Amino acid sequence: MTNVIQATGLVKRYGKIHALDGLDLAVPEGTVLGMLGPNGAGKTTAVRVLATLLEADAGTAFVAGIDVRAHPAQVRAKIGLSGQYAAVDEYLTGFENLDMVGRLYGLGAKKSRLRARELLERFSLDDAADRTAKTYSGGMRRRLDLAGALVATPPVLFLDEPTTGLDPRSRVEMWDVITELVAAGTTLLLTTQYLEEADRLANEILVIDHGREIARGTSDELKAQAGGERVEIVVGSVADISAAREILAGLGDGEVTVETHSRRLTVPVAGGSGVLIEALRRLDAAHVAVLDVGMRRPTLDDVFLGLTGHSTELDQAPEPATSGAQT
Repeated sequence: MTNVIQATGLVKRYGKIHALDGLDLAVPEGTVLGMLGPNGAGKTTAVRVLATLLEADAGTAFVAGIDVRAHPAQVRAKIGLSGQYAAVDEYLTGFENLDMVGRLYGLGAKKSRLRARELLERFSLDDAADRTAKTYSGGMRRRLDLAGALVATPPVLFLDEPTTGLDPRSRVEMWDVITELVAAGTTLLLTTQYLEEADRLANEILVIDHGREIARGTSDELKAQAGGERVEIVVGSVADISAAREILAGLGDGEVTVETHSRRLTVPVAGGSGVLIEALRRLDAAHVAVLDVGMRRPTLDDVFLGLTGHSTELDQAPEPATSGAQT
């Protein structure tokens, strides 16, 4: 299968900071690569390089077979870009925003208007088409921004944390739209901080930190690296923690994590629900009061704690923001 997005050894420095440090990327045609990483990991910088908004200090990158450094204008004709922040003109209506983008792409007045109406309906914005964008909710602005990236029907799409800040309903709606685009043949590079998002959308996931690859694989493969399933319990009192820790340590497949203030204990396990049942039996026999109990899959924080020793909430130097709903 042909790689529509291909990058080798990308390096980008900002003074002493290596935003990208030898990053490799490969996205086959009609698939989704989910790029995961905490703030400052290099995700936005990689998108900016591939979208010709930033020139790498070293390395090569090709999009749709075109060298991004040698022929940036040709690359821009093949891509759509939606950044972390909705780049819409607040004083134009939703229709006017999309119509303007179409004209900038050279679609002509009639085709631009038709495309604008089509996208407004597709993104459930037709009822608000003639309202100024400043009256839109955050979710509506994000949908309008993504619609703008699709005006010219690009075969390659870059989405830089497209659902950050959205409420759960708007996030699911955005996922549905993205799924439809990929099913129609779009090749997508998606950056995100949400493992659930990558799990839902990505064929392959690339985890980066400090501009370098630290893991690559499917969502299930990454979760397996973080320890698979976990038994999580909340005990009734601090006095129960010691006994509960000992019981879970005897059943678990790794170290027991304890949050004393919340009386929550977590341990990676192998064996599924059978281990949970056995844990409850032993806790009851030891007269340990359990307020809450459950099995859960690893979160993105679990993955990062396992891979890097820190969570996704680590305060790092921010990357330059991706600006512009389109290229």
